[in-house]
Amino acid sequence: MADDYTPPKVWEWKQESGGRFASINRPIAGPTHDKELPVGKHPLQLYSLATPNGVKVTVMLEELLAKGHAGAEYDAWLINIGEGDQFGSGFVEINPNSKIPALADHSMDPPLHVFESASILFYLAEKFGEFLPTDTRARTEVMNWVMWQMGSAPYLGGGFGHFYAYAPEKWQYPIDRFAMETKRQLDVLNRHLEGRDFMAGEYSIADMAIWPWYGQLVLGRLYSAAEFLDVESYEHVMRWAKAIDARPAVQRGRMVNRAFGELHTQLRERHDASDFETKTQDKIEAAEKG
Repeated sequence: MADDYTPPKVWEWKQESGGRFASINRPIAGPTHDKELPVGKHPLQLYSLATPNGVKVTVMLEELLAKGHAGAEYDAWLINIGEGDQFGSGFVEINPNSKIPALADHSMDPPLHVFESASILFYLAEKFGEFLPTDTRARTEVMNWVMWQMGSAPYLGGGFGHFYAYAPEKWQYPIDRFAMETKRQLDVLNRHLEGRDFMAGEYSIADMAIWPWYGQLVLGRLYSAAEFLDVESYEHVMRWAKAIDARPAVQRGRMVNRAFGELHTQLRERHDASDFETKTQDKIEAAEKG
């Protein structure tokens, strides 16, 4: 980082300075191209990618189905943010912020649009009466932790993750700054989870919101930073993360809209429960090869 940098009086966008994600980051909103979104056979239409925010919602949907809620069947369409799918006109109509995930509920006319991962979790919890207590005290505790995650994860993802893993150069100051904050957040979780199985009483949308970020971080799945952050020292977070990781619905949810990693873990689109057995990417590519 240059020692002689002085911010200009008026900032100008220099796309080449954005590192790995320069091609998809921009200082304006709105669509860049016309593209309608596909609509499948189920009322719930999800447009997403298996980033931590996307995994929150697919885990929730799979947990609802595991509880027997047939109305939670859904079509999951891949939004490739590396190719700018989130800037298509159809996606922007659902989410003007152009971020995954986005949900359209076609059981209503016109379809109800839901964006922001926590809003989708809350909507589905209310719609199906699951994973969000009705008692005021318990419900507030769940929402406290959901909001904690929404406020904290940008430091982990856009802060630590960006400068540790994705920035064009390694700069000590931002890495140290955001590593310190990430470890503080892990300590918050570790202290809270001592003597608790889940974040807020019973398994809830609080766990579904937090686990894809912090659970997967300590399990070594984010930014290859587990050793750097000494995640094994957060024993209560590790126990909690492993317990949730073992849930079958969580394992399925991690696969949906996944377009990276080992081929057998990728279910790029999901339209039926049987897709987990027949349409993972390894099986699709094997069939294409004949």
